[in-house]
Formats: sequence, C-alpha cells, structure tokens
Amino acid sequence: MEKPTGQPKHHVVASKDRIPVFQKAIYSIGAFANTAQAAFIGQMVIVLNLGLGVNPALVGLVGALPRIIDAVSDPITGYFSDNLRTRWGRRRPLIFFGAITGGICYALMYQLHKGHSESFYIWYFGIFQALYFIGFTCFSIPWIALGYEMTPDYHERTRLQGASNVVGQLPWLIAPWCWAIMHNRAWFPDIVYGGRVLAIIIGTVIIACGIMPAIFNKEHFHTLPKPDVKGPWNVMKNFFAGGLITLKCKPFVKLCLFTLLIFGGFMCASAFTIYVVFFYVFGNSPILDQAYARGGFLLGIYGTFSAICTMGAIYLTTVLSRKLGKRNTFFITIPLSIIGYALKWLGYNPQHPYLLLLAAPFIAFGLGSLFTLVSSMVADVCDLDELTTDTRREGMFGAIYWWMVKIGVAASSFISGILLNVSGFNVALGLSQTPQTLLNMRLFDIGIPIATSLAAIFIMMTFDITEAKACDIRVRVERRREERRQNEERRVEEERRKQERRD
Repeated sequence: MEKPTGQPKHHVVASKDRIPVFQKAIYSIGAFANTAQAAFIGQMVIVLNLGLGVNPALVGLVGALPRIIDAVSDPITGYFSDNLRTRWGRRRPLIFFGAITGGICYALMYQLHKGHSESFYIWYFGIFQALYFIGFTCFSIPWIALGYEMTPDYHERTRLQGASNVVGQLPWLIAPWCWAIMHNRAWFPDIVYGGRVLAIIIGTVIIACGIMPAIFNKEHFHTLPKPDVKGPWNVMKNFFAGGLITLKCKPFVKLCLFTLLIFGGFMCASAFTIYVVFFYVFGNSPILDQAYARGGFLLGIYGTFSAICTMGAIYLTTVLSRKLGKRNTFFITIPLSIIGYALKWLGYNPQHPYLLLLAAPFIAFGLGSLFTLVSSMVADVCDLDELTTDTRREGMFGAIYWWMVKIGVAASSFISGILLNVSGFNVALGLSQTPQTLLNMRLFDIGIPIATSLAAIFIMMTFDITEAKACDIRVRVERRREERRQNEERRVEEERRKQERRD
C-alpha cells in the first residue's frame, strides 16, 4: 500500500473544488423535501391514535412495516441510480419522478374519515404509506448521492451538508405546530379533517421543492461509461455483489450504527414527548381539550425553538469540524445532547411548563452534528471505496445508509408504541392516567436517548478516517483515475492504428 503523501493537517479549499452558491442553494432546497417526510409524518401520525382511536401499538406497527419495503427499494434505487445513463444524467430523472410521486402519495395517505373500523385505518394508512416510501425513495436516494459527488474536498463536503441541513431544519420549524394547526377549531371541525387538508399542503410543497435539484443541479459523474453488465441474471449478481461490498466496508458500517443509535433514540423520545406534555405537564387542566390546546402550543414553541437551535448547532459544528476534524467534533456535540436529554427531567414541570425550553439548545447538537458530519463522512467513505474497487457507488452507499436511518425510525416507532402500552397509557382514561404511567413515560422519554447516545460515542471512537487520511485517499484516487484515462486513450489509439493497418 502506498504511504501517505504528507498532506497538511488543514488545507485551503481549491477554487475548482468549491461549489457555486447557486448550486449549493438549489441542492439545499431539496433538503426541505427530504426532511419533510420525517418531520411531518412523525407529528401527524398521532391522528390515528388521538383522532381515530387506533391502538398505539398498531400505530407503531403500521409505521414500521413499510420499512420492510425500504429494505428492498432503497438498495435497488441506489444501484439503478449508479448505473443509469440518460441524456439528463444518472440522478436527475429519478429525483424528478420521485418528488412528484412522493408528494401525491403523502397527500393521499391522510385522506381518512371517521366512521370506519380500526383495521380499515391500518390497511389504508399502511398501503399509502408504503406507496409513499417507494415513490419518495426515487427522490431521496439519488438526491443524497448527488450531494456526495458534488465536490471531492474534505471540508467543502461538510459545508454543503451544513447548508442543506440548515434548510432541512425548516420543516422542523413548522412540524411541531401540526397538532396546533389540526386542532384549531376556527379552521377545522376536528384533527382528522385538519390532517386531510394539511397533508395536501405538505404534499404540494414536497413536489415543488423536490423537483428543483432535478431541474437546476449539475451532475459530475454523468459521463461515466455504461456498465458492461448484460442480462437480468448478471445484473442481479452485480447488484448483490455491490451491496455485499458496501456492507463489508467497516468505516461505513460504523457510521450506519452510529446514526441508528443517535437518530433512533431521538425519534423514540419524540414519540413520548407529546404524551408527557399532554398528560403530565398539562394534566391538571380541567378538560382534555384544554390540555391538548395548551400542550399543542408548548410543543409548537419547543419544536420551533429546537429547530432554530439546531441551525445554530449546525453552524458551530462546521466550525468545530474545520478545527478538530469530523470525528473529534462528535466527542463534544453528543455529550452536549446527553446533557439536554437529562435537562428534560427538570423541564417537565407542571408549575413551570416552559422550563422545557432549557433542554432544546443542548439536544440540538445531537441531530445538528449528526447529519451534517455523517453525510460528509459517507462521501469520504465513497472515495475509500473507489480506491478499493475502482467504482463510484454513491447511490448504493446512500441507499444503505438511509435505509439504516429508516430502520431506526421504524424501530423507534414500533418500540415506542409497545412501550407506551407497557407504561400503562390508556387513551380512554384521558387526563386520569395513573402516576406510575406518567413516571414510566418520562423515564422512557429521557433514558432511551441517553443510553443510545452513550453507545454511539463508543462506536465513533473506533472510526479511523481522519482529515489527513481522507486527503491522502483523494490524491491516490485521482491518480488512479488519470492512469485509467491514459490507459483508455492508449487503448483507443492502438485500436485506431490496427484499423488503419488493416485498411
């Protein structure tokens, strides 16, 4: 193996590696559509339980089952995106189609009406949610892969992901108000009707924002030669071989597990936060409707404030990463998020409900750093993979990585639904939940993300792609590309000369 080339510890980004502001802005607009699916579904799915009376365990199950489809659709889409060759590029046609399909299916998913059976709601929601994720995968996986390949620079990758994640926080500014919007009696007669209208609005926005990268962003590897793989059997073998190679990449697997723990723990806690606010913090309200109204307002304030704090955390993360490196930055941001989760115990105060806001700036560092840095680190791993395999496979890496993210969401949805039942929660009791139930919900809310965050720190301690190593990999990869280009030119020239001699 070649020795490192002695790259400086920190370097200045070359002008050719910088992403133009317009390109960066358009790509970031796509982040709004990509984040919307996680932000809004998580907030609106409560319509099934509190609006239509579906058992929370079944709600958790129906949220988890479509991820089985993701287990197939994500890698297939990633493979297809890597190997597609069209006049418009590898990624852009899929991004365009996926944004439109995903937006339509999101709107249809919440077109629910009262008066049907519990099984009807589960089947209807489950089917359209599955169709939504299949369609939206065609947007998200190529869009993510496009971001990985937009620059080869170690720090410019982080700046791109930081910019897109700032825009990606905008749905989280709005999503906490979903309950307050759907529950507003001046606008809608009930939350079920409100959910129907809100879903149409969100679906339209997903389409509008999602098609922008397909129209305006430029691809950088769209001129790669078409893979010489013919026949369905060979395509299938190549697909599984590529997936296996991806999963054998240890640095990549560590990033997946790290994300699974951090994001899965956060999502599991988020599922309990709504119930703790309604039934513990505002459990002394005279009627349930008032608890919903007061709790919905607090959740809106808390969520919006959290999103603003996350934007600040993203900026600080990019600064720290420049000085300390991506890996070392996590050893600051994740402990800060653990402090934030612990502060929620004090923030859940019926006498002073807005103490909950104290936790938000600390918790923000967890997700703010997670998707900013890990997305950039996956791009570094793609360079390592090219050095090993001579193949650019951002689509496959992005697909498997985000499949793991979705597995985390699915697991947290399923586990939180089970644990909500274990806690003793009964929607029929309204504000008369038992003290033990209220205690259990708070313990689950706070304890789960702390435990998963601690486990994630130990995984990140073993990640070994530093800035110096990433720069060295890039130099060697580009040298390999140049050698392949020269060899191809020589081969073409030799073929030309042979043809001339034959003529």
